[in-house]
Amino acid sequence: MYALSATDAISPAIQRTKTFLFRPFKWGTFLKLSLVAVITEGSGGNFKYSNSGGHSSSHSSSFYSPFNLTPGWIAAIVAVSLLTIVLSFILYYLITRLRFAYFHCLIHNTKEIRPGWRLYRPQAARFFWLNVLVGFFFLLLVALVALPFVAGFWRLFRDTRAGGQPDVGLMLSLILPLIPIILLIVLAAFATDVILRDFMLPHFALDNMTAGEAWAAVWARIKAEKGRFFVYALLRAILPIAATIGLFIAMIIPGLMLGAVVVLAEIGLHSAFVNATGAAAFAGIFLEVLIGVVAFGIVLFAVICLGGPLSTAVRQYALLFYGGRYQKLGDILFPPPEVSPSVPEIA
Repeated sequence: MYALSATDAISPAIQRTKTFLFRPFKWGTFLKLSLVAVITEGSGGNFKYSNSGGHSSSHSSSFYSPFNLTPGWIAAIVAVSLLTIVLSFILYYLITRLRFAYFHCLIHNTKEIRPGWRLYRPQAARFFWLNVLVGFFFLLLVALVALPFVAGFWRLFRDTRAGGQPDVGLMLSLILPLIPIILLIVLAAFATDVILRDFMLPHFALDNMTAGEAWAAVWARIKAEKGRFFVYALLRAILPIAATIGLFIAMIIPGLMLGAVVVLAEIGLHSAFVNATGAAAFAGIFLEVLIGVVAFGIVLFAVICLGGPLSTAVRQYALLFYGGRYQKLGDILFPPPEVSPSVPEIA
């Protein structure tokens, strides 16, 4: 396979996506592959764990401070946090296994998930721990970047909680320097994700390389073609965003129509059963919930049907671009013609 430029790889990626998902077309197979593609491509690249919470404000003396938690509440919060972390690890490990399984499907043009799931188990485990390590490195980086701003944000929060007006000057002095820092971290995270999933994963899968060996192989290729890899990374970021915007625009009118139907149905049912009691009231609640579930199912179905081909095209694009620079991958994508043994001439 010859090396394709970042722009030349677009059309073949779209064509391979059509062939893989739609020829021949079977609804069950299409939905299965599209769901796997959405999960593996849309779930992000590196291991991420975030914990967010909220607080309510009250001017009365009954405001509950988080520092007044009882030992029971503290134990419960710690237990839930640990359980969340463990479940996050398990979920991300399964997603990593699916990434290798889908990689196997795409390079061999097979629609069976199970062979790749079994074949690359050791490689997927090592790749998973590499992603965990990279993810915690970024968390540490974010923590180090945030340290100089913690005192200022705490003072701003304390002054606001005390009933004073927020210091606009202090707020701007904290937020403005953070904007370019956050952008740099986001760009670094994206570049790392592309290197890991698009370039290093094939070396893990096909050559059973370690992280160091895979990085050395990828870095040698990047140094040899810095400009082409830069253009690829640029298009790798722009094309999915542009395609997502196009799909969103195309689905605005159907989405609004579905939303209007659901809202009108919910309002009509609520009005019909507003004074109902007993079994009638239960039936009204059941119908309202049923309509909500059906609407959610329709939205999920649309996301899978639209997101599956888009996610598959992104992965095909990565394989075609890097396959021209990694011979083992390229030979699997486009097997070289078999050379027939020459027949000696009889004089």
